[in-house]
Amino acid sequence: MQVELSAGTVEYTDTGGAGPVVVFVHGLLMDGSLWDAPVAALDGLRRVVPTLPLGAHRHPMRADADLSMPGVARLLAEFLERLDLREVTLAGVDTGGALIQLLMADGAPRVSRVVLASCDAFDNFPPGLTGRTLFLAGKLSPRLFGLFAQQLRLRAVRRLPIAFGRLTKRGDAATARWIRPLLTRADVRRDTVRVLRAAAAAPGILVEAAERLPAFDRPVLVAWAAEDRVMPPEHGRRLAALLPKGELAEVADSYTLLPLDQPAEFARLVREFTAG
Repeated sequence: MQVELSAGTVEYTDTGGAGPVVVFVHGLLMDGSLWDAPVAALDGLRRVVPTLPLGAHRHPMRADADLSMPGVARLLAEFLERLDLREVTLAGVDTGGALIQLLMADGAPRVSRVVLASCDAFDNFPPGLTGRTLFLAGKLSPRLFGLFAQQLRLRAVRRLPIAFGRLTKRGDAATARWIRPLLTRADVRRDTVRVLRAAAAAPGILVEAAERLPAFDRPVLVAWAAEDRVMPPEHGRRLAALLPKGELAEVADSYTLLPLDQPAEFARLVREFTAG
């Protein structure tokens, strides 16, 4: 499926159904397929999964599109509005969790619950060695950024700490899919460089958002990988304590990308949380 938004065309999947609505938000250099396994396990819920313009999208954005972090967060809010989704549970991991925090800080009127899985928070932006490498690569021209991305065709490179090696234990096949648009589409490389440069120009954005999070009065599940080496587990505990209705669940045997490393456990947590 596709929807035309102010920034351009956004692809998404929607299982339909009358159950509670859960919208899943991926991170940088990822697409909606990140959520395939937990989505398949969450029958009975309406599961909506957009692919946002974060580097693995297949439709370029308009030249004047705002691809800063707040701009992409507003695009997510516009997506909820265009599909007329209400009483939504928003679930995000990695950069997706950062985008959701920005929405929470602005009130998020269509959102009734939130799941923040291991994600950028506080001063961990860019997150870890992976994030710092990406932000540095974003200083390159789109053409040179494409040469950087070409190295990710090799599994040995994808598994390095500067790439996806500390983000997932078991998800290399997914990461190999995600980089294909970067390898083949100059317009997607252009968008990605714009995203990275705008993000690098606002390093304190999540610190500022955190100051407003205590005003978010709806239930929030903070699901964090206990072995996370990119998103500090202490940040998960801090987020849960900061939010008036926050609760913490730590997940064993996983790196940052819980939907890839522990999809069944992640789906169980989401199901129990949406059931209230």
